[in-house]
Amino acid sequence: MRRPTLGAMCGRFAQSRTQSQLRLAFDLPEEAAPGGPAGSGARTWPPTDDLAADHNIAPGRSVYAVLGSPPGAVAERAVPPGPRHLATLRWGLVPSWARDAAVGYRMINARSETVAEKPAFRTAFAHRRCLLPADAYYEWQLLSADGAEPGTSPATDPAHASRKAKAAKRPYAIGYSDGTPLALAGLFERWRDPEVPDDDPAAWVWSCAVITAEAAPELGHIHERMPVVVPPEHFGTWLDPSAGLGDLRRTMELTPAAAFEVRQVGTAVNSVRNNGPELLAEAEPEPEPQDATLF
Repeated sequence: MRRPTLGAMCGRFAQSRTQSQLRLAFDLPEEAAPGGPAGSGARTWPPTDDLAADHNIAPGRSVYAVLGSPPGAVAERAVPPGPRHLATLRWGLVPSWARDAAVGYRMINARSETVAEKPAFRTAFAHRRCLLPADAYYEWQLLSADGAEPGTSPATDPAHASRKAKAAKRPYAIGYSDGTPLALAGLFERWRDPEVPDDDPAAWVWSCAVITAEAAPELGHIHERMPVVVPPEHFGTWLDPSAGLGDLRRTMELTPAAAFEVRQVGTAVNSVRNNGPELLAEAEPEPEPQDATLF
């Protein structure tokens, strides 16, 4: 299994709420049937599995996702667009045409600027959008010999890999200051595993990606990118399968960064082996340089 890259944007987040807590937080109705709408199966709708609290979610792991209604239901005006179902997806989008599921480790993020055109994401963006609940997401600021500097993206910085390899990294946890769960803008897709029999529910792999955008001014000192966070009043637009491109682009520009709390956390989060609520705790202040003068 491929190891997650430390500091990939967005490459780690925390989600500790139970299904019941998430249903309350997103005002979800009771499920009509286990795993999704009545009559749905592994091929047509993602499962809803019980997940343990995870304070250091890395690519490849299962995560909770909030989905809207299938396109037909909205078109028939059976239900209004908006949060309707809770599902579990694997983080790292596997397009339907992929040869194997390993490609998902390279597709954990989709850039908001190109998501509507990129072959790997455009179909999911048009028809299968979701919200990924998060207590907070983690980001790493690079530290050079001259002090802190913003992290960078390999898409915009040719020297990204070498800079990241040489620099120390300072981790931060970013979330709403009042503890409300973030709603990361996501996409989801299904992929048929040719190695698994048709009658096995595991034959269908449901996966997702987080959409990212240029960092807001409040966050640019840490990293040049950030996940797109959908405000509650725009959940309906994001999850509406009939929403137009213009409305979706405007929604991706509404991340409420001014409402975020940004706190430095300990370096234990650097390793995916570490997992627990203590990862979200504010780091101890770094010691001040001691006066070395002899008396």
